[in-house]
Amino acid sequence: MFGLRRFAFEQPVIFWSFVIGSVGPAMVYSVPKVRREFFGYKGVEILPLTYPLPNRARSPPSGYEDN
Repeated sequence: MFGLRRFAFEQPVIFWSFVIGSVGPAMVYSVPKVRREFFGYKGVEILPLTYPLPNRARSPPSGYEDN
């Protein structure tokens, strides 16, 4: 433990980089669960991949013919 304390005082940037980097993978699994259970996060609605066509007869456009 003394080695970590000494390292934290002598090279704090490297020490805290390792601390934050080691916490990151654990947060990948814990943060979504906490957001769902405690904060009521439901997620976003899936974006549509196609545009819905109307249920009617389609007439082709007129007046744009090349002469």
